[in-house]
Amino acid sequence: MSEKQTNHRKSGLSFEVFPPKKDEEFENVYQILRDLGALCPDFISCTYGAGGSRAGKTIEITSFIQKELQIDAVAHITCVGFTKKDLAENCAALREAGVTHVLALRGDRPQTMTDEQYDRREFHYASDLVRYLKEHTDLIISGACYPEKHFEAPSFEEDLRHLKEKVDAGVSSLISQMFFDNDFFYRFLDRAAAIGIHVPVHAGIMPITTAKQLGTTVSLSGSTVPKKLADLIATYGDDKEDMRKAGIAYAVEQIRDLQEHGVDGIHIYSMNKVKTTTDIYHML
Repeated sequence: MSEKQTNHRKSGLSFEVFPPKKDEEFENVYQILRDLGALCPDFISCTYGAGGSRAGKTIEITSFIQKELQIDAVAHITCVGFTKKDLAENCAALREAGVTHVLALRGDRPQTMTDEQYDRREFHYASDLVRYLKEHTDLIISGACYPEKHFEAPSFEEDLRHLKEKVDAGVSSLISQMFFDNDFFYRFLDRAAAIGIHVPVHAGIMPITTAKQLGTTVSLSGSTVPKKLADLIATYGDDKEDMRKAGIAYAVEQIRDLQEHGVDGIHIYSMNKVKTTTDIYHML
């Protein structure tokens, strides 16, 4: 095993996938999972839609990861549109499917949710969900963190205080929002440790392979776009293949630096793109 491979395993590697929105595309996801599973990740997480939409598909996918691929599956679970009864049923379905690990999130407000429903929701924050899960289930609970602070938080310090509250409630590891400047992540780790957050933190990496991604996924995340990445898009954005190669190279450079700093793990937001994820893996 080469030194680079040793560093890669030391930091750990994981992927995020999502259930396709169209049922006719759903069968393809199993081949995607097999291909990603061949890269031997530490775990594969699976998202679901706002307010718990397509939660059943998330359970199907994570059950396949856990049982068929025998890789640790992490099911995303949000609470903004859920009652305690909904959550209890969802957790029971996860256990029935053999899934024991969840990523506890507040989630985005569903578009169909009225102001009155939003104000009367049973879970206001992810920390409320974590407390419920800790009290009523034996699930392993991971949580999300934001190297540049959550976009709704009034300050970085307050966001960290809320994160500490979530960790103290029972979160055993964290997965970060995507970021494109590693300095933000290192600052976050230092500040989190300073207030007593000592659980493993997996660095969230999103390969930017098309110019369009900056106008959609990235803008929603609130992540800063460094000049180097902006220049790369300005140079290669109009050429599909060149942009893809440049975006992969940028992600690989980020990951190598994170590995050299000995971070706990690298979590690649794969967007179900097997070739991109595989190319990154082999370049590492």
